[in-house]
Amino acid sequence: MRISSVVTQLRTTDLGASIAFYTNTLGFTLDFQYDDFYAAIRAGDQTFHLKLVEERDPCIDIVARDEHFHLYFQTDDVAAIATMVKRKGVHLERDVHETPWGTRELVMRDDQGHTLYFGQALVVVPDVSGS
Repeated sequence: MRISSVVTQLRTTDLGASIAFYTNTLGFTLDFQYDDFYAAIRAGDQTFHLKLVEERDPCIDIVARDEHFHLYFQTDDVAAIATMVKRKGVHLERDVHETPWGTRELVMRDDQGHTLYFGQALVVVPDVSGS
């Protein structure tokens, strides 16, 4: 058995606003929309789905409180993403920073409050001095 991809789903109380956030603000692509309650967003070679619901996703507050994430996007230039979204008025929950595990990351929330991380692997130069 081979798994070719994994798709996650975010719940939204305003499908149009969420589509606009991911396409207009982040520059992703609307992959498809089914009626007025379901859509897929393409980010690079990956997709995630949005589903219209009546009540705000209850895990949003838990994820924010406990410093988890809903989606983690790997990129090759996290600073460029920070610059782009700030120009579009997006507040960063945590600006670009380096982590002890070898990434450069930023944290933001989408139009619904879902926590989004963007991360870039740092190039680790091995110590060849023998010390």
